[in-house]
Amino acid sequence: MPEGSIAGVTFSRAGSELTERELLEALRRKDSRGTRVFYDRYAGYLTAVALRYVPDRSAVKDILQESFLRIFDAVDRFEYRGEGSLRSWACRIVVNGALKSLRGQGKLQYVEDLPDVPEEEDVPVQQVPAAVLQRLIQDLPDGYRTVFNLYVFEKKSHREIAGLLGIKEDSSASQFFRARALLARQIKTYLKEHER
Repeated sequence: MPEGSIAGVTFSRAGSELTERELLEALRRKDSRGTRVFYDRYAGYLTAVALRYVPDRSAVKDILQESFLRIFDAVDRFEYRGEGSLRSWACRIVVNGALKSLRGQGKLQYVEDLPDVPEEEDVPVQQVPAAVLQRLIQDLPDGYRTVFNLYVFEKKSHREIAGLLGIKEDSSASQFFRARALLARQIKTYLKEHER
C-alpha cells in the first residue's frame, strides 16, 4: 500500500484508510492533507445530512462551509470517544447549522393544537428507492421534516427535540405523528403510481 505522511508522521496506508483517531490527530496539527482527507471522507455524508433538513442546495452549501469552519476551529476541544465519534460530532455540528439556517429563515412553523389524523397502517418502505424516500422526506413541511429527522435519524427523544426547537414536548410528538402519516400517504401514492 502507498505510504502517506501527515504532519511529519508516515503512515503505511493511504489517507483514505487512516483511522479516525489518526485523522483527528492530523486535524489537531492543522495538517492540510489531514484536512483534505477529512473533507473527502465526510463531505458526501454531511451533505446528505444537511439535505435532510434543508432541501435548498445553495443553502446547504453555506451550511456546510460554516460547519466545516466550525469543525476545524473546534477540533482541539473535541473529546474522542472511539471510532465513529468524530463523524457523529461533525454530524451534530451540521444538524445544528441546518436548524440555525431554518430558524433564521423563519421556516420552522409549528402548530400547537393539531386535530387527530387517522394512523396509517404499515407501509412497505423497503419497496421505495432510497433517493425517492429522501425526496419524499424533503417534501414534508419544514416543521414536520425537522422533527421527523431529529427523531428518526438523530435518535433524539421528544423532550430533546422540544428543547432544541423551543417547542412543547407534545408538539414534537404530534409533529412527528403527522409527518409519519403524511409520509406514509406519499409512499402509498408513489407505490400505486409505480405498480407493475
